Amino acid sequence: MSTPEVLLRGTGLTRRWGGLVAVDQVSLALERGSVHAVIGTNGAGKSTLINMLSGEIPPSSGSVELLGQDVTAWTQPRRARAGLGRSYQRNTIYPSFTVFENCRLAAQARTQKPWAWWHSAQACEASTSTARDVASRAGLDDMLDRASGLLSHGQKRQLEIAMCLATGPEVLLLDEPLAGMGAEETDRMLALLEALRPGHAILLVEHDMDAVFRIADRITVMVNGAVIASDTPDAVRASPEVQAAYLGDH
Repeated sequence: MSTPEVLLRGTGLTRRWGGLVAVDQVSLALERGSVHAVIGTNGAGKSTLINMLSGEIPPSSGSVELLGQDVTAWTQPRRARAGLGRSYQRNTIYPSFTVFENCRLAAQARTQKPWAWWHSAQACEASTSTARDVASRAGLDDMLDRASGLLSHGQKRQLEIAMCLATGPEVLLLDEPLAGMGAEETDRMLALLEALRPGHAILLVEHDMDAVFRIADRITVMVNGAVIASDTPDAVRASPEVQAAYLGDH
């Protein structure tokens, strides 16, 4: 049996804000072809963790490796160009741009000059092809000319995933992509994530426990900045410590 390929590894990640320890010695490894969920109540340190992994903020201590390279000191844009994609709790699309324009802008952002395409759009064949491809993969190929601000909430989330894909990532960090979705939209997003699983390592920060247990291969549970469990969904569900701290009747 082959050893799983680790695409992103965080080791001993700690973040202090003055006397407050927001994240305390957290380690995790994201493997190609897997979905790794991070769960916990508000204030558990989930967003701070994902911000350290993506390069939004530096760790007070610990390290981050992307594709086998130490990227702890790298900026977020440099990590993105190296293969790390990130979505946020709030939509980060350009509402006056069409779906196609949002995707093409994200594709162009793989270079040092993300706005260069605006002056020579017809010449950017590679970005155009990428934009159409990722919109199709995200289930938006019939909405290319629609203004993004007119999309439903779930469709905007799909667009964010498409924009992540346009940068060519091997690792996807998704911060509450299911927030505010109904059952049908949730099913659509989970189907998209399943389709993206091969070839990617996906970190999913999410509050929808039913969805987490449907899709995750591994679940890390955080309480007050620390990890209290990191195991398979069945093992996490059966953990008395996790039950007492978080899951309740889930």
